[in-house]
Amino acid sequence: MTAVGFPHDLPEGRDEPGQDEAGREPGSDEPRQDEPGQDEAGRGGAVSGPAALAAPAVASWLTALVLLGCSAVAGAAVALAAAVAGAVMWAVTSAVVRRRNQVAYLNQVADLNQVAGPDQVADPTQAPAGERPAAGGEEWAGAAGAAPRHRLGKQQWWTGGAAARIALAVLASVAVTAAVTACMVHGVTTGPVPDMARRDVTVTAEAEITDDPRIRPHQGGVSRRETAVVRARMLLVSAAQERYAVDVPVVLLAPADGWRPLLPSQRVRVRGRLRPAEQGEPVAAVMLVRGRPEPIGAPSAVQRAAGVLRAGLREASDVLQDDQRGLLPGLVVGDVSRLDEEVRLDLATAGLGHLTAVSGTNLAIVAGAVLVLGRFAGLPLALRAVVVVVAMMAFAVVARPSPSVLRALVMGTVAAVALGTGRTRDGVAALSATVLGLVVFDPGLARQWGFALSVFATGGILILAPGWRDRLTARRVPRLLAEALAVTAAAQAAVTPLLVLMSGRLDLAAIPANLLAEPAVAPATVLGFGAAVIAPVSIDLARLLVRPAGWAVGWIIAVAQRAADLPFASAQWLGGVAGVAALAAAAVAGWLVLRGRARRRMVVALAAGALLVGLVAMPVVSPWPPPGWLLVVCDVGQGDALALAAGPGRAVVVDAGPQPGPTDRCLRALGVRQVPLVVLTHPHLDHVGGLPGVLRRRTVGAVVVSPSRVPEGEAGRVSAQLRTARIPEWQAVPGMRWRFGPSEITVLAPEPGVAPQGPGEGATANNASVVLLVRWFGPGTAPRGLSAAQSDLPTALDDTPAAPGDPPAAQGDLPAALGDTSAAPGDLPTAQGAVAAPGAAAEAGSRPAPVPPLGPTLGPTLGPTLGAALLAGDLETEAQESLVRRGLPRVDVLKVPHHGSSRQAPAFLAATGARAALISVGAVNDYGHPAPPTLRRLRWLGMRPYRTDLSGDIAVVATADGLAVVVRGRGARAG
Repeated sequence: MTAVGFPHDLPEGRDEPGQDEAGREPGSDEPRQDEPGQDEAGRGGAVSGPAALAAPAVASWLTALVLLGCSAVAGAAVALAAAVAGAVMWAVTSAVVRRRNQVAYLNQVADLNQVAGPDQVADPTQAPAGERPAAGGEEWAGAAGAAPRHRLGKQQWWTGGAAARIALAVLASVAVTAAVTACMVHGVTTGPVPDMARRDVTVTAEAEITDDPRIRPHQGGVSRRETAVVRARMLLVSAAQERYAVDVPVVLLAPADGWRPLLPSQRVRVRGRLRPAEQGEPVAAVMLVRGRPEPIGAPSAVQRAAGVLRAGLREASDVLQDDQRGLLPGLVVGDVSRLDEEVRLDLATAGLGHLTAVSGTNLAIVAGAVLVLGRFAGLPLALRAVVVVVAMMAFAVVARPSPSVLRALVMGTVAAVALGTGRTRDGVAALSATVLGLVVFDPGLARQWGFALSVFATGGILILAPGWRDRLTARRVPRLLAEALAVTAAAQAAVTPLLVLMSGRLDLAAIPANLLAEPAVAPATVLGFGAAVIAPVSIDLARLLVRPAGWAVGWIIAVAQRAADLPFASAQWLGGVAGVAALAAAAVAGWLVLRGRARRRMVVALAAGALLVGLVAMPVVSPWPPPGWLLVVCDVGQGDALALAAGPGRAVVVDAGPQPGPTDRCLRALGVRQVPLVVLTHPHLDHVGGLPGVLRRRTVGAVVVSPSRVPEGEAGRVSAQLRTARIPEWQAVPGMRWRFGPSEITVLAPEPGVAPQGPGEGATANNASVVLLVRWFGPGTAPRGLSAAQSDLPTALDDTPAAPGDPPAAQGDLPAALGDTSAAPGDLPTAQGAVAAPGAAAEAGSRPAPVPPLGPTLGPTLGPTLGAALLAGDLETEAQESLVRRGLPRVDVLKVPHHGSSRQAPAFLAATGARAALISVGAVNDYGHPAPPTLRRLRWLGMRPYRTDLSGDIAVVATADGLAVVVRGRGARAG
């Protein structure tokens, strides 16, 4: 979100000096003649000056938005139609205006003849030059001083009135934008590069980087790998006997190795496969790069200088704490290369994510500081505006003039000029002109969310903030606080419809979080920018500036953490156009309640209440988590993450998904603050990559992992994370059993060292997945010697008496395994065959953090059985058949192995006897999951498939009639 504004320079909500409410000059009964929006007679037109520019800007934006997804021929047709319509309208209106002016002229001549004496000139054209009517429509009294009843029409080439002028401007903007967009679409859909992309050709190319490489983690799959997303202009492309010199925009997708040090304007040679771009994307192709890039040219001097300053800020920030050193460069110059994932999640949840994107907010802070200095220095207003623009341009150079930074620079310049001069209408007009110019210059901006957020936030501040500030000050709110509230609320209100359209959620914590964080943003930005400038000269002096900036950044991090932890930091809302319509209806209802008279407010309030119940309060009517939930499959994309109920605020987590964010949000929605046990079925990225999201500000007791350590990279990363967090790591052994709240969990597989082999390394690791049988028990008589409160503690089901000298189970620090008799006095209970993470004790340096204490061994009476589920990880056919041969218990719910892939053993699916089949799968995946044959077989066996890509989070709940499945997604349906 881009929030451009200088709170202390908000324009007053009053009319222009020297005019009354009707726009009349003092002592005059006539409206001012040259005011925008007036017709030739001086009457007010239908539309004001700012709106006259806003309409063409909106029309241009919508034209580019639509035509980017159409062919070049369609764009050319629209341009021609708009041009013809505009020409016809201009001709017709001009003829009408000329005729009206002629009639007015003749009427005026007739009036003059009626009052003219025999010795006076009756024809104005024959009057002396000093007495003729002015071309601009001034009155002429003649020699007798008689005033005519009509003004002469303005003798100009265009005098068609405000509405006609706006209509003509709209048609002109549509014609120009359509023509430019058609040219862009033609350039990226024709020529050798798009043709090679359609043929899926492998090429060698030379390209010039146009924006910073963006490093993104892989969203799923077996192993961890980072991908560089690089926007560039392809200049040379060759394949086999083909070689072409071109100049078209492309997107490069490449392994991250070798891309981080590269700067915009640098030329590289790459090899890879060309693929067609998505419809509507203003690029000629997407290139899947193989290997590392080969730099063949140096970046420009400006980019080298900017790179030196950014590197200096990173080096100076090394004196700060880990989370602060990653956020400060991101806050100042948009460098998020070292931003901690947990901090990023907190910022996003709290509505502060815009702080790490160089935008109008950053530029406004720099400009605000310069404005304050200019005031103290006594600079005149015009010079202050010039200095502000120069300062923002210098800042943009340091932040690298990518398209987003240039866009923010233009927006910031608009806001600086408008707010600095105190002319809100000028600001709206300038903003409209800026949007019009940018879209015509680059129609691709019309489809960028960042551009839309920038425009909406700036417009909200210019239009809404002054009036809101005045209303607050009228209620005796201190002016500084009123301005801060008005700017923050106006920007958030303006961008909320876009955020709803994007995510279907409302950021309820955004306004208070921004208000609390705002005081720290300015000092952090100013000090950080100063440190970046000084670092190349004196790194020690730069570090002195960075330390207080770190305090400010620390405050922002603390605010983000507290806001993200609020139970209603964000709320579920209708997504897409329906969500925007519901939001608009609720806003209109609220406005009517506030503006309506007392006798109407009751009716309006009742209507608004009905609307809110039907639309706004849907999350309350359908709460999440649903009452009585036992299991939740989290929608984490292409991966697995499940939660098993373990008591109030507690859950056992089975797998963690590919990314920390979605897993953390799922657990947060469930209210999970304690995780007594985590089971990671196997070390593939789509099952363990989100482990930091599970550990995020939660108490975690222990982690059980698969005996397989393939792939070694992910297994090693998991062990390192657990050692750092001082959490015990244990290998799963068949027979392990725990009881947490209503859930009893038993490990069925794999047998150590006997996992069935499959085709490829990935299949071997999949077949070593930990398989869990989960049984749920309702409230009943607790076993002898165990209170109801104790029954919620993690407990081992151990049928073997403890060996002499073993500590009682209640004093243990870890969940014990069935048959564990090997623990010496004072030692941690260890599962049969389980081993601690290699070197854990040595590297941790002390005893691992204890798990909540164990209760006594449970007896056979557990209360009424509600049902059972089988969680089968990513088992493939070989391991599934092995389980069937060993004997497989029948269950009510099956977590379908491997995201519903085609490698399912029919005997395994039939042996489960399940009624519901839960499939965790990403909406966009390259694996074809879930496989149509698998879905058909599940239905043929009487199972009803539920998919996270269609339903969002999926919950299994206990009802009076047994188990039921509840989905969270709006309009979700079974597969």
